[in-house]
Amino acid sequence: MGVSQTKPNLQIKKINWEALIHDLGQDFADRASKYDQEGSFVEENYAQLKEHRFFSAMVPQEFGGGGISHAEMCNIIRIIAHYCSSTALAFSMHQHLVAATVWKYKQKGQGGPLLERVAKEQLVLISTGARDWLDSNGEMEKVEGGYLFTAKKFFASQSASGNVAVTSSPWKDDEGNWHVLHFGVPMNAEGVTVLDDWDVMGMRATGSQTIQFDKVFVPESSIALMRERGEFHPVWHVVLTVAMPLIMSAYVGTAEKAMEIALSIGKKYHRNKEHITYIIGRLNNSLLSAQTQWRAMYSLTNNFDFLPKENTTIDILSLKTNVADAAQQTVREAMEAIGGQSFYRKNGLERLFRDVQAAGFHPLPKWDQYAFTGEKLLAGN
Repeated sequence: MGVSQTKPNLQIKKINWEALIHDLGQDFADRASKYDQEGSFVEENYAQLKEHRFFSAMVPQEFGGGGISHAEMCNIIRIIAHYCSSTALAFSMHQHLVAATVWKYKQKGQGGPLLERVAKEQLVLISTGARDWLDSNGEMEKVEGGYLFTAKKFFASQSASGNVAVTSSPWKDDEGNWHVLHFGVPMNAEGVTVLDDWDVMGMRATGSQTIQFDKVFVPESSIALMRERGEFHPVWHVVLTVAMPLIMSAYVGTAEKAMEIALSIGKKYHRNKEHITYIIGRLNNSLLSAQTQWRAMYSLTNNFDFLPKENTTIDILSLKTNVADAAQQTVREAMEAIGGQSFYRKNGLERLFRDVQAAGFHPLPKWDQYAFTGEKLLAGN
């Protein structure tokens, strides 16, 4: 992207990122209900995160970032969800693209210019990959020096405010073979439009609008990967291993906040007094299931020190399904603990219940994950 390969010689101030995000979180919590009711993007929260350089917190220090570990970023996202789950989820989408680039840099010495830009400009990266998976969607017309790209990309979190869309599209070569090309597109490029269509049940403030690309020029130099369409490519072993723990951090934090509310109100809620100990005990088991399997997810990432392989991907996807189920169960049981009180918006659980429903829609949705895992395991025997 026209950035020098030379690493900046910067002295990075030691930051207590966890304490800082708790401080900012108080402001996030004050705005959460307003953003949810309006369905508007968490602009003010993002402005604060940029001001304090959270978007480059995981970027290595040699590129001007904070140099924190993958596990530390997972924990930051979990904490953000205690205050605003929409902010946590949107932020995780940027971080998983940064994480994939950090792995690429640490393992292959590539990706430095993008990491430098993220640190210098607090660049916000947008992923459009959730719906693309193996086939992708869109059209690529070959022209001199590159391609003209046309597509609609749905569920593009932070598209309301991001800078670069990291996307893909199918392309048919001269021999009639289908491929998928992966590339980045600046959001201010000619032909890029963000549609105002994110009117949904939960995670309403993530700004996950549809991005419309209309004959957007993509230079040949921007193509980062070409793979066979419909086939599983090894790049997914990297992307899924670093991305899923970060994304599910938002839902673990949401579940933890639900239990916190259930305990606070449940102590004073007399209608369930004969059963409250049973309900809270069961609730704790559900939350513990979500937490322990989430920790197992980011332990597989091993702070970017892993080799991409099928067994790890199978485990990551299976754990993702289990964490999603456990987080949703935790919020449901938290609602049971306080009964009808959970219906009042003022108590917060109603919003958490709507937000946690999104957990199951991230790649791979449950039944797709079962089929993928089963197929891979059977093929290995």
